Amino acid sequence: MASAMSSHYRVFLFVSLMTLAFFGADALFAREGARAQEAARTQEAARTQEAAALPDYVIKEFGEPPAVPEGPLPEALRSAVQVAFVDSITQGTWGRDQTIALNEISEAKDPRIVWIISDLMRFVSDRDLHLELATAASKLLGKDFQGRDFWGPVTDHLIAWDIPAPPDYLQAKRAIFTNVVPGWDDIFVEGDIDWRLVSWGGVLIDDRAYDTTDEACNCIPAADNPEVSSAEDATWLKDEDIVFGIEVNGEYRAYPRRIMEVREMVNDTLGGRDLGIPYCTLCGAAQAYFTDQLPEGIDRPILRTSGLLIRSNKVMYDITSFSVFDTFLGKAVTGPLAERNLQLKQASVVTTDWGTWKKAHPETTVLLERYALGRDPDFRNGRDANGPIFPVGDVDPRLPVHEDIIGVITASGKPVAFQRSTAFLALKNGDEIAYENVRLELAAGGIKAVDADGSDLGSHQAFWFAWSQFHPGTALWPQ
Repeated sequence: MASAMSSHYRVFLFVSLMTLAFFGADALFAREGARAQEAARTQEAARTQEAAALPDYVIKEFGEPPAVPEGPLPEALRSAVQVAFVDSITQGTWGRDQTIALNEISEAKDPRIVWIISDLMRFVSDRDLHLELATAASKLLGKDFQGRDFWGPVTDHLIAWDIPAPPDYLQAKRAIFTNVVPGWDDIFVEGDIDWRLVSWGGVLIDDRAYDTTDEACNCIPAADNPEVSSAEDATWLKDEDIVFGIEVNGEYRAYPRRIMEVREMVNDTLGGRDLGIPYCTLCGAAQAYFTDQLPEGIDRPILRTSGLLIRSNKVMYDITSFSVFDTFLGKAVTGPLAERNLQLKQASVVTTDWGTWKKAHPETTVLLERYALGRDPDFRNGRDANGPIFPVGDVDPRLPVHEDIIGVITASGKPVAFQRSTAFLALKNGDEIAYENVRLELAAGGIKAVDADGSDLGSHQAFWFAWSQFHPGTALWPQ
């Protein structure tokens, strides 16, 4: 981690291209105020009550959760947390003092601290240190974890059991993350976000200025104002290639999955409207948010990939205000835009194949091949073929984790998911599919949701695990 590390373990990061910087943590802890402490206590109490009523399928898969204490940490335990997790990061060392502190923590019978252990484990590749941290987590959770990479199973249990965060959790987490990856300082702030669920996605933050699409970066590079061609000129695309089709004000555009797998974020203008289009490869979800016609005083958000995840869903942020958005919901959760309660509206995204899309909409434009950067990944049938590769905790068992659904919000605010395979066959047979005001219709080889009057409802396709996690209690068609 740091070249001056003199103790018996060195902490190596998974990404060798990172340039590490270390900053003092004193100012971080000085920021904690009475208001934040009271909010943390309220959230902790609520989560403790929720954990007492875990679904049967969670208990079946993960077992009974450990007992969780309430209230502040004893002074000696707070000191041990500081030495083991904050000092080790800010000083770039892990030695005898850290091992002693971790032993004290593992004897404390407070599973809440495992969240901080998990955060540090994510960045540790030294086998001995990883095992030392995993042993402490195992003892605190009362669980015997197997395998070589313990971070995933440990974090899955924390999420599934809804273990509360320890007091002052954000300050400790911020110290770890911002000292490992410079550029996250403005990201890790108080807000309407559950920081327990935020983890590192293995990539750096895209902090390039707007309209610098071709500027190289050690990140997942968003594309701004991408150039397009006609369907006739897009000879590089095969008819069976998957595209994400969007229509705004009678103008059509295709965003090839091959490009979106590489870019994961596009800031575009279509039909006279500005759009931010995130694609989460892990969730199989392309979404389109309108980023114009906003309340007075709010500039157009320019969306970027932060390098962070929440339950295997990418965390996006606005480069102009550093406000973080819930990618799946389009809601600002930190920063100035959260203070304005900004909620972005969605346009529908139709997942289909290029041949069917261009036949239905011969006037469509499509992004140029060069935005794929010479790559053609297929993560669904490769990297992610065996399920989510990052911790997601428990998954609603009504459908398989990677089942495709069409998700939409009804007029009453009820989230509803339609199993795509079943819905597609029903619509092809001429059956009507409706739920409250929502009607499904075939659209250029895909499916979209419209209102009873035919107006667009901003639906999109996603994996079941993602939709059900960000819309708990969602209705499911067919029942």
